[in-house]
Amino acid sequence: MKYVIVTGGVVSGLGKGVTASSIGVVLKGCGLRVTSIKIDPYLNTDAGTMSPFEHGEVFVLDDGGEVDLDLGNYERFLDITLTKDNNLTTGKIYQSVIDKERKGDYLGKTVQVVPHITNAIQDWIERVAKIPVDGREGEPDVCVIELGGTVGDIESMPFFEALSQFHDRVGAENFCLVHVSLVPVLGVVGEQKSKPTQHSVRELRALGLTPSLLACRSAKPLEQSTKDKISQFCHVSAAHILNIYDVPNIWHIPPLLRDQNAHLAILKKFNLFSPSKIPHPELGEWEKMADGCDKLTVPVAIAMVGKYTGLSDSYLSVIKALLHAANACSRKLALTWVAATDLEDSAKEENPAAHAKAWEDLKSADGVLVPGGFGDRGVQGKILAAKYARENKVPYLGICLGLQIAVIEFARSVLGLKDANSTEFDEATSNPCVVFMPEVNKHIKGGTMRLGARRTFLQTTDCISAKLYQQELYIDERHRHRYEVNPEMVDKLEAAGLKFVGKDETGRRMEIMELPGHPFYVGVQYHPEFKSRPVKPSAVFLGLVMAASGQMETYLKGDGGVLRTPYELSTKKALPKAVYQNGHANGVVEPVKANGTCNGVHSAAVELPIALTCRDYPTGSSAFQVKSLAQCVSTGLLKAPTMGPGSSGLGLLVGISALIFPRIGKGASYLLLYVSALYTLSDY
Repeated sequence: MKYVIVTGGVVSGLGKGVTASSIGVVLKGCGLRVTSIKIDPYLNTDAGTMSPFEHGEVFVLDDGGEVDLDLGNYERFLDITLTKDNNLTTGKIYQSVIDKERKGDYLGKTVQVVPHITNAIQDWIERVAKIPVDGREGEPDVCVIELGGTVGDIESMPFFEALSQFHDRVGAENFCLVHVSLVPVLGVVGEQKSKPTQHSVRELRALGLTPSLLACRSAKPLEQSTKDKISQFCHVSAAHILNIYDVPNIWHIPPLLRDQNAHLAILKKFNLFSPSKIPHPELGEWEKMADGCDKLTVPVAIAMVGKYTGLSDSYLSVIKALLHAANACSRKLALTWVAATDLEDSAKEENPAAHAKAWEDLKSADGVLVPGGFGDRGVQGKILAAKYARENKVPYLGICLGLQIAVIEFARSVLGLKDANSTEFDEATSNPCVVFMPEVNKHIKGGTMRLGARRTFLQTTDCISAKLYQQELYIDERHRHRYEVNPEMVDKLEAAGLKFVGKDETGRRMEIMELPGHPFYVGVQYHPEFKSRPVKPSAVFLGLVMAASGQMETYLKGDGGVLRTPYELSTKKALPKAVYQNGHANGVVEPVKANGTCNGVHSAAVELPIALTCRDYPTGSSAFQVKSLAQCVSTGLLKAPTMGPGSSGLGLLVGISALIFPRIGKGASYLLLYVSALYTLSDY
């Protein structure tokens, strides 16, 4: 295992996370498998209870980990799926050591920072670095570790000591330290100053660490004289001094590092360089994205109506997801921040100028986005934004709280329930549209929400969300919330026109909301921004940008202007449109119950015998979802069997005949029973 350590000096906020991610991209381009660890020296166990104003957004992982936003950079850049253990904090380390001490694991010894805390840090790094994060088996080749904060911070001292020991533990040939520093320019003199970097490196050496490479941040490219001076006083080869200067967008950074041969310097340090085969990272996709983004000129204006508009990092993943979608639609994102409180009626009297500006920005936008949030501040302003978007046919996307806001507004304006509200904001409301989830702890805040990747089952293919996700059964997205739509009010809301097209496995948790007849009025209870990638934008963000830029109709229309599902567009064959409770398009009742012992298995005959897994579809669903046996096997819904000694040749022949003769009438039930015996559900 090889380790690349990224530290920072002079000031925070230099872009260590982007630097670490870009180094990972370059090494991945050389054919190495890369994982990442972020070390945060604060005492919190995780980032879950931190204010977005103080620390930026809380990024959520598949396993429910609430982590630092830099892990979002790692996932987006490297297209990997990290775990909560990939974010190491002082709180986690001290908690683990204290737990061991209470159990008597230290055999009565005095527990100290050195060696117990430092050893625990090293053990954690070695253990987590071996976890595969790219969907393949086997250990990664390289682990990129970012140490948060700056050199000299008191809270970081145990980690610097641990890394100094770690250098000896793994060997110099497996340890590469990249130090990110600032090279400022004084406005009056206009000269690039190297002294801050010199002092930072001196401090780093005093802690027992010597940088292998320096990554110098500057507004403009470093002058050669500046490089030579830094090399001389910091004792780092000029060839190992990387310059990360300001660029139009961060997608330029990986090619920038490659062009400065950062990968060669790191590979040489790791003894992985061969003169006979000099690697050249393939970053054509990154260059295409970066250059394409720079050349975009046609704008798409999105109004972000939020609570934490004072710090853009509070919505970092949302911004990135919008950028990914805009780039895919060949549009230049024009993001307007609208403080929700400025839209409220009270602001008209308290701050008329801000009130007028907020409404002007909202009305001039091509689309409206209401992201997640907690607390009642700004809620009324968000409700007004949702109402404006609904009544004026402006594309709207509500995320988490944004979905709940849309439901509350609809209940008030359409159902006439003037006091409709969430119990988060008004526990005494007589019309609770949004209620507290009963499964979590209401009083303990940390790690008690509905967190991580959860499955959402699409209730119909005839909805915008199914077409955007290009899925016929279900989708997996990450969640972070305590409150959700009251299932007792769903029937009233749907009778008035609002549709919940995505639900959880119980059918009681509303996951996706749509308003038929509106160009794009979608709310999702989950956070799709966390799984958006530069080359794989989030489906609902893509939908918002397409609708806002006038491209949605073209995307949804098939032959003759008829709405088609992704399956139909790819096969040119229409699926049956009629939907029946038993899952059959012709309404014939077969001996399969939609809400019986098989937990809602549906069967039908379309080209091939159809099979659905009973664990991949919710009980009592009225949706007609079909997949051929071949599709089920190819997509992993079903696993092909291993034919054992007792397998019957005649039975195999019958099974093959099921594939040859697609239309088998009422005998389908018996053949499907046989197929079920041959195939096992992949989830079991």
